[in-house]
Order: sequence, then C-alpha cells, then structure tokens
Amino acid sequence: MEIESGMDFFNTNFQLPTSNLQPMDSITHLALGACMGEAFAGKKLGKKAMLWGAIAQSAPDIDFLSAFWLDTPSALLAHRGFTHSFLFFFLITPLFALIAERMHRPHDIRFRQWLLFFGGVIFIHIFIDAFNNYGVGWFEPFSHYRVSFNAIYVADPFFSIWTGIASAALILLNRKSASRTWWWKTALGLSAGYLVFSGVNKVRIDTEVSQLMKEQKIPYTRYFTTPAPLQNWLWFVVAGNDSGYYTGYRSLSDQGAMKWTYFPRDRHLLEPLKDHEGLQKLIRFSKGFYTVEKWGDTLVFNDLRFGQSLGWQHPEGRFAFHYYLQHPGENKLVVQRGRFAGWDRKTIWGLLNRIRGE
Repeated sequence: MEIESGMDFFNTNFQLPTSNLQPMDSITHLALGACMGEAFAGKKLGKKAMLWGAIAQSAPDIDFLSAFWLDTPSALLAHRGFTHSFLFFFLITPLFALIAERMHRPHDIRFRQWLLFFGGVIFIHIFIDAFNNYGVGWFEPFSHYRVSFNAIYVADPFFSIWTGIASAALILLNRKSASRTWWWKTALGLSAGYLVFSGVNKVRIDTEVSQLMKEQKIPYTRYFTTPAPLQNWLWFVVAGNDSGYYTGYRSLSDQGAMKWTYFPRDRHLLEPLKDHEGLQKLIRFSKGFYTVEKWGDTLVFNDLRFGQSLGWQHPEGRFAFHYYLQHPGENKLVVQRGRFAGWDRKTIWGLLNRIRGE
C-alpha cells in the first residue's frame, strides 16, 4: 500500500449574492428543456415551445435568489433544497400548466398534456441533478437527507454538448423544417445514452475500488467515488473514518493497486467552535466528508466531495471546496473556488494521460 502525507467566524451581514450554480450547469438545463419543449409541441407552438421547456427546466434553480439574504453555509443548503423536492415539483407543475394553457388559447392541447409535459421537464431536472455530488433535497421539508448518486460531473461537456448544439440548430432552423425532429431526437438520445454510460461506469468503479480497499487494507467506515472534472473516465475516491481520509484516483484504464494519500481529519481544531450553527451547517452539507487544516493563523474547512485542484498530478494538493472559517468575506463561490486553479495546457495533457491509465 502506497501512502503519502497530506497536510468574527460567520458573517451574517448582507453581501452581494454568490450563486452555487455553474454557468455550464445552467446552460445544460436551458438546452435540455428547449429540446424537450420542441419534442412536446414544436409543431403546434413553434419556437415558443422551446422557450417553455427552457423556463420549466430552469425553474428549480430559482433557489439562487436565497443568496441575497442568507449567509454562505445556509445558502449552500438552500441550493438544491426545497425547490428540488418532490413537494415543490407537485406544487409548481400545475401552476406552469395552468399559465401555459391559458396563454395559448385557442389550442388543441389538453390540460393533462400540459401537466405531463411540465411535470416531465421539471422532474428530469431534479432527477439529473441527483447524479452529481452536490446532492438534492428530494424529501424537503420533511427530511433534510440529500440524494446524490455521484455518477456524473456537475458540468460534463460530454453530457451537455448534444442538447446545446441541437438547441442552436433548432433556433436557426425554420419551424417547418423536416430536420427539426432529427435534431431533438438525436440530442436527447445521446444525452440519455451518456447518462446510462455514466451509471455503468459508476458501478464498475465502485466494484473495483471496494475490492482494492479490501486488498490494500484501507481502514474505512464510509467512502464515495465521483468523476474527476469534465469527464467520466477518471474517478476521484475518498475513504476513511472519523480519524481521517484516504484519497486516490481510479481510471477505467487502470490495472493493479491504487495509490492513496492520507489526510487527517483534525476535527479537534473545531472544538472552540463546535456549537456554532454555521459550522454545523457546513458539517451537515459535507455529509461528514470533511477535514480541517490550519493555513497560517486561519482555520480551513475542506469538503472532500468536490475533489482537489489537480489531484491526479499533485495528490497532496488542496481541495476545491475550502471555507475560511475566520474570514467569511472571502468565501464567495466556495464550492468551486479552487477547481480550476493552475490549469493550463500541461494540466489538460496530464489529465488525458491519467485517463489512459498512465
């Protein structure tokens, strides 16, 4: 087994909102919804159907407005919380259907068809969001448990590009063009196929990693695997217990044992702050996958679920999600603050080589 060594509190004052949404993530929902709108009523409503689909697909992300009045730990939990729940789904679907049905009168689309369309579009949003590592509150407000399958990166171009290209084509094409059907069918089919591909990869990686941890005698009570940035062939692995966590990377092309890096949890550093509500929210958000470090005179809370900056090249590197406990004003866009720090052409080639198993 190869192991290397890795090494006022919350501000409630008003600050400019900082959304946890990824630009690419938002574009993905818009494009996906536009294709679904075209499939539903493109021939009857023209390009207005695409607009309805895009709006409905983006509706659950209205929670970004919470950043106007919530502190960062609360906003982290609010995002993909109630507006991604089944209760919100059941409340908002008939509202969309009622508004659209009345706005487009006279028409030959039954109210039940509107319900099925908007229900399908909104459900697909909260279902797909569960595939990445942020987690969604399907059962809010009755349960705070967040569902996350950890099967696809939050902004994966191999999932998003098909509907993006198709949406652009559908906007440019004449509404009576015979090729419109081909565009939305192909795009939705490829995106769905990639989602299935990601699920298969998830099962394979979990199976391999479970066996390797047993063979390499990695002590753990909890673990997870999640894709490294922008693809689905290289996976980030975290396993450990209350004492600390081992991290490593596993490619679909890898053979043999994994290399692990150990990070002590050092939760004793939080003892003076243990009863603070903001800290408890960070711990809850992390699902227990966190470590604490001291950078100079500053305590830093790391949420391990969001991976590392260039971890496949620098296994002891910093985690993308790091929260400065004593400098709350510096915690804007905390989820992905360090995600692409230091990326360049060499980094990209390094990622591609690691995917190939090198």
